[in-house]
Amino acid sequence: MALRIACQMDPIDRIDIRGDSTFAILLEAQKRGHDIFYYTPPNLALHGDKLLARGHSLRVTDKYGDHYALSDFRVEDLGQRHCVLLRQDPPFDMAYITTTHLLERIHPTTLVVNDPMHVRNAPEKLFVLDFLDLMPPTLVTRQLDDVIAFRAEYKDIIVKPLYGNGGAAVFRIKPDDSNISSLVEMFQTVFREPFMVQEYRPEVKLGDKRIILVDGDVAGAINRVPQEGETRSNLHVGGTAAKIALTPRDLEICERLKPELKRRGLLFTGIDVIGPYLTEINVTSPTGIRQVKAFGGNDIAAMIWDAIDAKVA
Repeated sequence: MALRIACQMDPIDRIDIRGDSTFAILLEAQKRGHDIFYYTPPNLALHGDKLLARGHSLRVTDKYGDHYALSDFRVEDLGQRHCVLLRQDPPFDMAYITTTHLLERIHPTTLVVNDPMHVRNAPEKLFVLDFLDLMPPTLVTRQLDDVIAFRAEYKDIIVKPLYGNGGAAVFRIKPDDSNISSLVEMFQTVFREPFMVQEYRPEVKLGDKRIILVDGDVAGAINRVPQEGETRSNLHVGGTAAKIALTPRDLEICERLKPELKRRGLLFTGIDVIGPYLTEINVTSPTGIRQVKAFGGNDIAAMIWDAIDAKVA
């Protein structure tokens, strides 16, 4: 059945369609005959009991540099749509959190993917703390003494912001690095919230797996290999995508997560695994589905729409 859908996302003229998962999802929606209404987060408004958005009808084309066409600017009542895709990228700040409060007013009568309440309650680096036994040794703090003691125990560590994304502000501090005090001072100045400290895992040199799950089930995976001399493996900071097979440990991690992902209505998630360890659960705007398909894997956009279609029906 053709659906009337809306997509809340970043400005479509700024995305790189070659690796953008939202764009792949929109292509599949259009292929299925779904009517697409597009808007950006600042154009969301609550008027009484109606959640409204200023936006356009959208057509997409898989052609780099000429990938979209907008028409029929209007104000839409999102409560009259079958489904809303919550797909803007972090930062996961108060603006982002406010959109989840607003979208929660129409969900689940209008299906919001992912469930806005659980997106709000499951930031990537906090939700994962529910599974500490699957993670490398981890500390969340704002105190220099805590970080110094953690490094004394684990020697080689990673420091990163709780609400960062894309590898931004991720630092490796080696046992002999004398900048630890300055780095913590910078984090205390720039960020009001605590930050995360983890044991550095040398397996990252072989890659950081992104495993994608649809309604809790494994849909595909890619490996992201960092550049020589780089700690971060994120693709947009120079990491290279590679085909990867999942290990029994990877599948064990996914099975542990599945019941909780389904319970929370997190239909499209991406988890990060380094060696035997789970490091993040991405629920805001997971990526990687175009890379999975490019390496001969599943058409995850189609799997996402199969799941959405079933829920709406």
